[in-house]
Formats: sequence, C-alpha cells, structure tokens
Amino acid sequence: MVFYTSLTDCSSSSNDGRIFVDESDYRTVEDEPVPFEIKDVVRIRAEEKFAKYYECLEELGEGKFGKVYLCREKHTGFELAAKRIKIRRDADRAKVEREVAIMTQMRHPRIAQIYDAFATPENDIVLVMEVVKGGELFDRVVDENYILTELAVVMIMCQLCEAVGYIHSKNIVHLDIKPENIMCVSKTGNRIKLIDFGLAQYYDGSSNLLFMAGTPEFVAPEVIKYEPIDFYTDMWSIGVLTYILLSGISPFLGDTLGETYCAVERGQWEFDEEAFEGISDAAKDFIAKLLIIDQT
Repeated sequence: MVFYTSLTDCSSSSNDGRIFVDESDYRTVEDEPVPFEIKDVVRIRAEEKFAKYYECLEELGEGKFGKVYLCREKHTGFELAAKRIKIRRDADRAKVEREVAIMTQMRHPRIAQIYDAFATPENDIVLVMEVVKGGELFDRVVDENYILTELAVVMIMCQLCEAVGYIHSKNIVHLDIKPENIMCVSKTGNRIKLIDFGLAQYYDGSSNLLFMAGTPEFVAPEVIKYEPIDFYTDMWSIGVLTYILLSGISPFLGDTLGETYCAVERGQWEFDEEAFEGISDAAKDFIAKLLIIDQT
C-alpha cells in the first residue's frame, strides 16, 4: 500500500498491525558498514568440506535451485547465508562458476557479498553469502500490512539504481531484477541489497548478446523477442518494479503466461488512474522514461 504524503510522525508499527516503512532509514554508500573483511577472490573449494568451517543453524528458505540456510563460521562466529545449489549437469556447474566469478567483482554495499564457496560430495555447490535478515522486498509487495510512502519507494529505487549502475560499470548485466531478488536489511527499514547473479552476463557492447530467461512480467521486450540485449534491459526491469511498488499493480501481468508475453512484447501499458492518483509527476515520468521501446 502506498501513501502519498510523509508518515514521519508514525512509528514503525501501529496498533492495527500495519507496518510503516521507515523513511529515515537511509545511509549513503560511504556510511554503509562492511559486513566482513572482503576477500580479493572467492573460488569454489572442491578439496575442503563446508561442515569443517561452518555449522548450519536453520533453514531460511527454498528456491528453484536449492535451499538457503543460516549458518555460522566456526572460528569467527560470523552469521552468514549458505545457498546450496543443485548441480544436475555440466551446464549447471558452469553457470554457478560464472556466478561466483561475477559476484567476486561485486564489491558494493548495495549488493549482498559473497564470502566463500564449496563443492559438495553430492556434486552440489554451496555459496556462503552475507546474510540479509529483513526479508525479500517481494514480501512487502504482497503484504497489505506494509505501508510504503512514495518517499520510501524513491529511497529504495535510488539504492537499486546505485547497485545496478555499479554492476554496469563492471560490464555486467544482471537480467533478473525483481522483488524476490532484492533483500531488505531490516523488517521496517528501506535499506536494500541486490542478490542472485545466477542469470547475469558479461556485456561490453562489442558484440550482440542474445538471452532468453528471467521472470516474464519483469523482462524487457528484447528478451521475449530474442533480440540483442544491453544495459537498458536492466533499466526496463527497474521501471516495472517502480510501477509495482507505487501502485501494487504489475503493468504487464496477464491472466496467462501467453498474455504476459504478448503484453511485454508489445510494450503497451498505461498508468492505472486510481492506483496512481496522488503519485507525483516526477515518479510517473521516471517510469515512463524506462518503459519505452526503442523504435530505431
């Protein structure tokens, strides 16, 4: 739910169960604490056992490719997240190896940091990551008890743009920007970290990059049409996400997968009059400049 005026006089929660996302919980990149001593290079350790160095405390969640656990490093006491990825074929292993190589380059406070990696005897791979305990941004999208002001949305999107700008400066496109891949640092704050580089690709503009994967309602038209992608492909996803956070409505989501594909491919959308009543022209202009198809 979005409020259009400031709620700075409200506490983080109310008697009726609503949770107000704190507008003041913002730090510049320079003020963000470093979660741990960053390693220059993280490589997948095949000769060492994960259990020798870490103990699992509890399961945090389960995704398409495996489970995520809260773990503790034995000799430091650091709490971290261990993501166990199922490897079924050589292509899966190559994909995870690319993800580790990319994440090793991602030294930015708006991006969850990689700490360690292991190959298991069962042929799986465990990625040990910075743990971010505030839950997915997706949880706030679907939970009507969460109250987002437009200012809180602006702060979230500014941080995401900082992260994506950094990624692009490294000649990498993320290609899977969606609420499930944005973690909140705290339950009621607006500070976020981008996660999951499983679909990320190297891109320097020297040759055409073709790619078809991602979540249909968030991908850009060129992905659906299997046309060359570039850095603007990520920016389209940011436009979709901003629309959703401000309105609670997904601009391209259809009743069926086919309808969603068609809507994205056409790139036809409009502002829902009721949902965007009271939203600033600046916010709507930001969305409009991102959700536009290049006709050249």
